[in-house]
Amino acid sequence: MNIRKKLPWTCPPHLNRYAALDHWVRAAEDENWSESEIQTVMDEVVEAADDAAGLAVLAWYSRAA
Repeated sequence: MNIRKKLPWTCPPHLNRYAALDHWVRAAEDENWSESEIQTVMDEVVEAADDAAGLAVLAWYSRAA
């Protein structure tokens, strides 16, 4: 899925990718992102090589709140 929109969200400091993903998903639900869009981002974060790569995925789908 090619998601072009960005979520208005700023990652809280000092979180690993899974804790940050929890915050991101709640924000995406509040912004009415579809389940398939959220699942796509979740898959990319979980499949990332490490926390830095997973956080980079979340940054890609986000813009400053």
